[in-house]
Order: sequence, then C-alpha cells, then structure tokens
Amino acid sequence: MNRIQKFFTKIKGLLVHRFFQVLLFLILGLFAYGLMFSNVKPEKVQVELFKPAEQTIRSTKTVEDTYKTEQEKEEISKQVADVYTLKKEYAKNKVDLISSIFDSAIEVNKETDPERDKKEEGKEDKKEPIKTDAQKVSILKEKLTDEVNRNIEDSVFLALVQADEDELKIAKDSTITAVNNVMSSRIAASDVENAKKKVVEELGYMSINSDMKKASNSLARTAIIQNVFFDKDKTEEQRRKAVESVEPIRILQGQIIVEENQLVDRDVYRQLELAGFLSTESTIYPYIGLLLFILLTFGAFYYFFYFSISKRDNKYNQLLIFSLVFILSMATMKTVSVLADLKNSNLEYIFPGAMAAMLIKILLNDKLAVAMIILLGSYGTIIFNGDTPGNLDFSMGLYIIFGGLAAIIILSRPNFKSKVLIAGLLMSLINMAFVFSLIFIMDGHYTKMEYLYYAAAAIGSGVGSAVLTMGLLPFFEAGFGILSSMKLIELSNPNHPLLRKILIEAPGTYHHSVMVANLAESACEAIGSNGLLARVGSYYHDIGKTKRPHFFIENQMNEENPHDRLQPETSRDIIIAHAVDGGEMLRSHRFPKEIVDIAEQHHGTTLLKFFYHKAKKQDDSTVEACYRYPGPRAKMKEVAVIGIADSVEAAVRSMQHPTPEKIEELVSFIIQDRIQDGQFDECDITMRELSIVKHSLCESLNGIFHSRIEYPEPDKLGQKVKE
Repeated sequence: MNRIQKFFTKIKGLLVHRFFQVLLFLILGLFAYGLMFSNVKPEKVQVELFKPAEQTIRSTKTVEDTYKTEQEKEEISKQVADVYTLKKEYAKNKVDLISSIFDSAIEVNKETDPERDKKEEGKEDKKEPIKTDAQKVSILKEKLTDEVNRNIEDSVFLALVQADEDELKIAKDSTITAVNNVMSSRIAASDVENAKKKVVEELGYMSINSDMKKASNSLARTAIIQNVFFDKDKTEEQRRKAVESVEPIRILQGQIIVEENQLVDRDVYRQLELAGFLSTESTIYPYIGLLLFILLTFGAFYYFFYFSISKRDNKYNQLLIFSLVFILSMATMKTVSVLADLKNSNLEYIFPGAMAAMLIKILLNDKLAVAMIILLGSYGTIIFNGDTPGNLDFSMGLYIIFGGLAAIIILSRPNFKSKVLIAGLLMSLINMAFVFSLIFIMDGHYTKMEYLYYAAAAIGSGVGSAVLTMGLLPFFEAGFGILSSMKLIELSNPNHPLLRKILIEAPGTYHHSVMVANLAESACEAIGSNGLLARVGSYYHDIGKTKRPHFFIENQMNEENPHDRLQPETSRDIIIAHAVDGGEMLRSHRFPKEIVDIAEQHHGTTLLKFFYHKAKKQDDSTVEACYRYPGPRAKMKEVAVIGIADSVEAAVRSMQHPTPEKIEELVSFIIQDRIQDGQFDECDITMRELSIVKHSLCESLNGIFHSRIEYPEPDKLGQKVKE
C-alpha cells in the first residue's frame, strides 16, 4: 500500500467518529465561504456631484424610483380632462315650462272670450266680462310663478293674450320642438348664447304674426340654459384610474445608471443613492445570506451521507472522494474567475465544470455526480458574478449544471466510460450549442471574433474536463484503491501480461475463463450488478492454474490425467492451491482488491466431491472439511455469480448432447446445492436475484450449446453427391 493510500486510510479511520465527520463538513463549508466571500462583498463607488464618473456603474438590484414615479403620476393626472355631465332633465323641464305658459295663455283667452259671456247672460251671479288686455295679462301672470313672471317681459304676455287659440297652438308646438332640439345637445356656459341664436333660427320659419313670433323667440331664448356642468366626483375618479394605471418606474438590475466619463448630475446622483452605491453604512446581509446558503447545502449533504449510505467503508470512501473533488473544482473555479476579472473577458466559459461530474460518475455513482454538479452550479452563480450586476450569475450556473448533466448522460452510454476523451469532444459540442443558445436568448450583439471566442471557450471546457479527468483518475484509484471502469477496461486488454500468460500456458483455462466471463457478465447485468467487473474478474479467476496447468482437465489435450497416479490428498492440494496461488499472483501484480477477491472466493468453501469420495473409499475416516476450499465465501454478488457460472460452464461442457431441459436442470441443481451448502450466507444476493441469474445462464448456455444439424459421414455424403 503506497503512502497516499495509507494517508487516506488514516483519514477514513478518523471519520468513523461523528465529530470528525462534522468537522470535515465544517472545513468544506469554511473553504467555500472563504472562496465566495469577496464575490458577495457590496461594491462601493467613488462619485462626486457634477463631476465625470470614473467608471460605468450598473444597478446591482431592481429598485423603484419613487421620485420619477410620482412625477409621472402628476403628469398623467394633469392630462386627464375635466368630466362634464349632461343634465338631460333640463330639456324636459324647459319644454314643460314652455308648454305650461302656452296652455295658461290658452286658458286665459277662453275665460275672457266675449262669446262665452253672451252665452252666460241671464244666469245668476253673472260675472263682469273681462275685455282689456291688461286684465288678461294680469290673469295670466296669476297662473304662473313669480320666478317665471320675472324672467318674461310683459310684451310677451301681451302677445300671448292677444293671440287667438290657433296661433297659440302653432307657436306652442314650434317653440317646444325648437327648445327640445337645442336643449338635447350639450350646452356649456360659453355656448349658451350660440344656442339661443340657434333656437331663434329654428323658429324663423313659423307662419304667425310678428308679435307672436317675437313672443315665441323670447320664450325660447329664456328656456335655453346651460345643461352641461363640471362633475367633480367623476373627474377625480378618472384621474385616480389614470394614476393607478401608471407602472412604477424602476431602476432595473443591470441597468446602466451612469457611463464612464459621464457627468454626474443631480438626477444621476439621486439614482446612485437610491441603488445604494452612496450609502456609507456597511451591511452584513450578503455575508449572512452566503453563510445560510452554505449551511443549507452542506446540511443536506451531511444528511445524505449519514443516513443514505449504509456500508461504512463505502460511506467514508465516498465522503473523502466527494470532498477532494469539491475542493479541487472550487479552487479551479475561483482561479478561472480571478483570471477572467483580471483580463476583463468572458474567460469563465472555459471552466471545466464537467470534470467533477465525470470523476464522481466514474469513481462513485450517478446520484452523487448529479448532486456535485448542482452544488457547483449553485456556487458558480456566485463566484462568476464579476461582470454581472448583483451577486448571482444564473447563466453561468446553468452552463455548469447543463454541461455536467450532459457529461453524466454521455458516460452512461455503453462503452463510453472508457472513452473519456471522446465524451469530452461530445461535451464540447454540447457546451458550444448551450453557450450560443444563451447568447441568442439574451439577444446580444457580438462580433465574429467574439463568437469564435465563445466557441473556443466551450470547446476548451469540454476537452479540458476530459483531460483533467483522465489525469486525476489514477490518483484517486491509487489513493483509495478504487476499481474504476477505465481500470477494468485496461485490465481486460488481451495483451495484458497475465492474460497472455493464461493463453500461452493454459489455453484450455483461457477458453474456459472467456466462456465464464460471457455467462457472468450477462447474469450480473440482469440483476443490476457490475457486469464489467464480473467479466474482467472471470478472465483472471483461474490465473492460479498457470502454475500447474496440466493438472486441470481443460488443459489436458489427449494426455493422461496425472491425478490418476496421485493420492487424493495430493490432488486435493493441487486443485485447492489454484485459488490461493491466483490471489497471491494478482497481489504481486498489484491488481485491485475486487479482482483478488474473485480469484480467492469464487469457489468459496465448496467441497471437492470427486477427490473426497475417492479418499472416502480408501479411508472411511476421511474428514469432509479437509476436502473443502479454504474460502472465504463470496462476499459480493459478482463473486457469487462467477462461482455459479464457473461450475455451470464446466458441467455443461462435459455433458453429451445438452438440451435446454438438461441445462436448466443442471443449473438449478448447482444453484440449490450452493444454497444448501451455505455458500451465499455472507453475500447479499437474494433468492429472486438467483432466479434471474438462473434464467440468464440458461439463455446464454442455450445460445452456445444449441442443437446443430447432424451431417452424414464422409463416405455416405460422397455417395449422396454421386446420386
């Protein structure tokens, strides 16, 4: 074990205690807080009234400009015209008044008619007839109100009492019609005189005597009055609605308040003060907000690691790897951010954000990879806020999250875990498309060189993530003893020295191992286990047989079986030794622990039945335990499946004319035998999974040992050809 691995082993030993777990999360939180502290620090600017600004200042938040909003409301209120209400009842009232005056005049004329007096002669209490015009006028006035009498000239009354009934009726109808027509329209105070002239014009066509016409004109003019009046309540209501419709005038986040070298006038100075740039009071709210944000995120991750991961070693391994990748990514992020600020460019798009997702995906699992990229994207919105008003750059956060998720999806495809560089190239294209989508959505106007710059940065991010991932993987694999997919792919190379050793020295074992690999990989993938680990482990599970290859039947090509000449005890030792020798050989070549375990555990503590029964025949006191493999029993699902596949492949290969029924019966027998022998007691494989393994093995074996056409012997075949 190298020094790095020893160091991390000591750290994992400390993490057994809750205190050190909490301490690790506190250290990570303080590290993140220290990196982001400067990014949330409120910006103070130096400006003076009536002097040019030294820099372009953008608002860091959206605030309402109450002063301009009130100005806008006042202006809108002034533009609202006064509301005047038409009093329609005025026209009716005047028409009724004119009608009443004419009706009263007709009544007076009837009452003072001489013909009526003659008819009433000879009656008792006969009244004295009224025949003078003055008396008639007096009677007419008595029928009317004092107000009407004051407003109408005596000449009008005189004309009314002098006219006969027909003239009065004609004058009445004409006057009422004219007054109604004119009063039905809107007449403001300034329009009254014009309205009176209009009513006189309408009466000019009456065919009555001049005195009666003058009287009608006078009555009509008297009836024409103002019928439109200022409505204070409705005017106020309209103004209120107009004021309420005014949208508040805001200084938007990112809005330029003053440009470099622009004169700071009173209005600009007021806006700067409103946006908080001129405040002399220091605020601690951004720092408290950052602290709360970090506490929330790391609190969630602590809960996940403490409650969601059951295996202790796996938990501490994952915690340390997650912490190291986080520290490395955050440090890289801060470095890129500082360089971008120094060069005043959009260099942040070159940040290899997908590196963390790729490392966690390959070393740990998808869930932690997604969690890591979400965490980095969230913190990236703060760290990359240099050119962004406010303290959050959401576009950069989306860029990091989108790129990381793309990397996880790409590496999830078959055969891509070993092709990190190709995955990086695909990510470059995705990053470039995403960057351009952001640019187009924000409707930015850029030059061709700027577009090329963004494209180069996106490509650099994808390729850089892949290169850094490939460079860092060996460090993590060595430091934590992790068997990554890339390492497995490397070990599966047929040119590996140990595989070539098996092929050359034990070709039968090599063929057997390849067959077991095919069976075990399919079965492991069927139950959701690591199929690649099962395949590679199967390649090396019988590496110990290369020490004495000819003592194993698959390597005896038409040779005498040496076990026929050996005592059972000797044969037992040779056969059992291949598991122990295999483990030692793999350790000497520094193979991963999982591969070593497969070589040592694939037989578990099973019984060498052939040699045990052979020894039992020679000596009835033979102890069964002496003819069992030393173990240990399978502790991983992959080892259990490889052990079953190893026995099944050898047994089926020795069968003559295997049929699907025979194969299924054999597989069932081997699995049941191992269950009854307790070989899976230390493994978390379930009965349901064993049933799936059985089904998968039968399918694979039926495909390998399917029925073939029986061709006739050569002599018979030649005879048939002649025929």
